[in-house]
Amino acid sequence: MTRLLIVGPPGAGKGTQSARLTSAYGIPAIATGDIFRYNIANQTPLGVEVKAIVDAGDYVPDSLTNALIASRLEEADAADGFLLDGYPRTLEQVGFLDRLLAAKGQALDAVIQLVADQEEVVERLRHRAIEQGRSDDTEEAIRHRQEVYARETSPLIAVFQQRGILIEVDGLGEIDDITNRISEALVERGIVTTA
Repeated sequence: MTRLLIVGPPGAGKGTQSARLTSAYGIPAIATGDIFRYNIANQTPLGVEVKAIVDAGDYVPDSLTNALIASRLEEADAADGFLLDGYPRTLEQVGFLDRLLAAKGQALDAVIQLVADQEEVVERLRHRAIEQGRSDDTEEAIRHRQEVYARETSPLIAVFQQRGILIEVDGLGEIDDITNRISEALVERGIVTTA
């Protein structure tokens, strides 16, 4: 059973690395951004509420996000582990996740932090916005999300570092090189693939 979290600023490559990790470890990727975009695209009540928040470049309130994650972790495919991407983002969410996992006698095994230069990340997201036509990726919204990330999420890094489960990985360079850095760091901690 492998329970992982991947963190890093928006545009640092979490989604790309998540796909590779979930394949290697046989666990589902649980990405709040994907779940929110699905709800927005399908104009669910949650989607309508979330769209206004996301378009402004802000984060969805903890209460909505926590409920979504709790429900998702109860699904059968997450019974043997998971990789969280985009959650938790606040100390309140960390507390909620701790309590949720502790109720099952579980805890996170490792937190992978992708470290990337802000200007590089902003440029990546500008290209992605053009390629994918994403309304939430204007340059102003991108920079705002970077600021919100730094302000609200950075304190979590200290918590995970104190627990001894933080793995810092250089998130710049070739995709394969980044994947290898992550895999080597996980193996050093005794977390091996199912393959």
